[in-house]
Amino acid sequence: MKKIILIEDETSVVSFIKKGLQENGYEVSVAFDGRTGVQLVQANDFDLVILDIMLPEMNGLDVCKEIRKTNQHVPILFLTALGTSENIVLGLESGGDDYLVKPFKFIELVARVKSLLRRSNGVNPQEIAEPEPDNEHVFKFSDLIVNDYTKKVTRAGDEISLTSTEYKLLLYFLNNPEKVISRAEILDAVWGVNYELGTNVVDVYVNYLRKKLDNQDDHKLIHTVIGMGYVLKKP
Repeated sequence: MKKIILIEDETSVVSFIKKGLQENGYEVSVAFDGRTGVQLVQANDFDLVILDIMLPEMNGLDVCKEIRKTNQHVPILFLTALGTSENIVLGLESGGDDYLVKPFKFIELVARVKSLLRRSNGVNPQEIAEPEPDNEHVFKFSDLIVNDYTKKVTRAGDEISLTSTEYKLLLYFLNNPEKVISRAEILDAVWGVNYELGTNVVDVYVNYLRKKLDNQDDHKLIHTVIGMGYVLKKP
């Protein structure tokens, strides 16, 4: 049973979401303020965090940033009434993986939850055997190897830790090698956003990914194509 923590201070919303998720087979814990939410996430092994922004003690953006200091992998879904483009961007840039605006249809919430859980996969690499390099789950590009079964990423033999959003972004590049990809295409593929936010969230996450992958100027894999987007190509 997947374990979800809901960090939300409105009791009516908590009751509605908790009941619905439990009926869908999830184990749900609740925190009514941001600080308690951080403590519970740090002390437990949750599969997903559902997080409001307007919270007592610590707002949701700060909660997300605090969680990311110690946990890069747990998917975080923002669920909030703050639905402007600026708020969506802030949520994604603080480390969130998805953003759903209140009021919402519960069926959409369940779909987002399932999508995030599939993306994170919930697989512990230590509990399974890693497929051989020619396995269909393994992507090789230059000295970069990504095992999409164990979610293990290495470059030149060094293991790299990525957040779920960074991982999805990298996987999108690997599925489109040598192709110049526009920011709009990336925004749609990685965040599921198919409208113009007027945001630099793509640039921000590409920079995050570059800092982890491209530590040598003469061996960069992700390149900027001015006025067009980005491309993954060999150095």
